Amino acid sequence: MDQGILKEDMIRVENVSMNFRLMNDRISSIKEMMTALAKRKVKFKVFHALEDVDFTIQRGDVVGLIGHNGAGKSTLLKIISGIMRPTKGKVWRGANIVPMLELGSGFDYDLSGHENIFLNGAILGYSKEFLHSKYDEIVAFSELAEFIHTPLRNYSSGMLMRLAFSIATVVEPEILIVDEVLAVGDERFQEKSKKRMMELMSGGTTVLFVSHNIDQIREMCNRVVWLDHGKVKMIGEADEVCDAYRKQFLES
Repeated sequence: MDQGILKEDMIRVENVSMNFRLMNDRISSIKEMMTALAKRKVKFKVFHALEDVDFTIQRGDVVGLIGHNGAGKSTLLKIISGIMRPTKGKVWRGANIVPMLELGSGFDYDLSGHENIFLNGAILGYSKEFLHSKYDEIVAFSELAEFIHTPLRNYSSGMLMRLAFSIATVVEPEILIVDEVLAVGDERFQEKSKKRMMELMSGGTTVLFVSHNIDQIREMCNRVVWLDHGKVKMIGEADEVCDAYRKQFLES
């Protein structure tokens, strides 16, 4: 363990920046792009998605991440989850992370729901034996027993999300990364998903949670990080940060 990291720290984001190179030219085809690249005539501009983001999450914290579209929230979650590597800075993790960012991204749509439970579960790091032991629980929570042997290409988007959420939350992870997950399915299933999330949180799971629903953030989180154009604008107690965030939009 690093000397500067307290025993109760679970995630430490240290001066993280993320830059992307964007093409500054209007290129309408792959052929045109390859020609321009060969002639070294392509111009790029640098987009700063995150700039010197720095904060710590401690064991048992439920931290909300808020900000306008394009503020850098999803990029930050991917960096913390280890999906992306930052341009600058580093992330320290005190335990394994279960990211719920793009639910169902590992699904094979030609396979059935039954087969995808084992495929997606394996991608999340669950053993075949564990998935067998939790199979009935996953199917029951998803409410898809009638369709579990149907190929996923015949599922609605809501059905896909229900199956993905059920697989991802079958264990009680030490650290959970959540991006707008509680918007899955119909209103009744959203309430069911929210209850499941609350159970995980009350069990001591450390959570980093993104939602555009400020009331939901206020209800579920004890601390909030406010990102604005890739920078931390404010960090603190949930009520304090949510009030400041709402006040800005009322005054604008």
